[in-house]
Amino acid sequence: MHTRKVISFIAISLDGYIAKSDGDISFLSTVEKAGEDYGYSDFIKTVDTIIVGRKTYDKILNIGFEYPNDKDVCVITRTEIPDHGRIKYYSGSLTKLISELRNKEGKNIFCDGGSEIINELLQDNLIDEFVISIIPILIGDGITLFKSKRPLLSLKLADCQKFDTGLVQLHYVKVD
Repeated sequence: MHTRKVISFIAISLDGYIAKSDGDISFLSTVEKAGEDYGYSDFIKTVDTIIVGRKTYDKILNIGFEYPNDKDVCVITRTEIPDHGRIKYYSGSLTKLISELRNKEGKNIFCDGGSEIINELLQDNLIDEFVISIIPILIGDGITLFKSKRPLLSLKLADCQKFDTGLVQLHYVKVD
């Protein structure tokens, strides 16, 4: 059995924000281009489980985005909510959840955010790879992807792509 990797595939502004202070992510639309998904459709084929925080999940539902229905989605929440089909609401330990998922057969695990979930996973060194798309915009203030006071994590650049919209995508792999 191969080890399932936890991969964060996320976009940020050039100044490091995943959203404005009020949660607004409309700046992402500045790089929208017909027929271009910046590798998302290829990436999503490599995963069968998605971990996402409740605020991020609610935000993406509000903008009309839906995860593919062939994926298990674990919505991390502080309140108990009944599961709905392949949407599972989880309020336990993230370390335990990742351990349980890694011990099951399957594809990779996609951590879609938000920053609270990513930073909690970083505290326990549980993210194996980062695919970070940098949007060519400075939004000035907001919710940062990486919080302070987290352990040192060494990464190796696996790939870098630039697109004609100005978006740059960096793929980093954790160095063991």
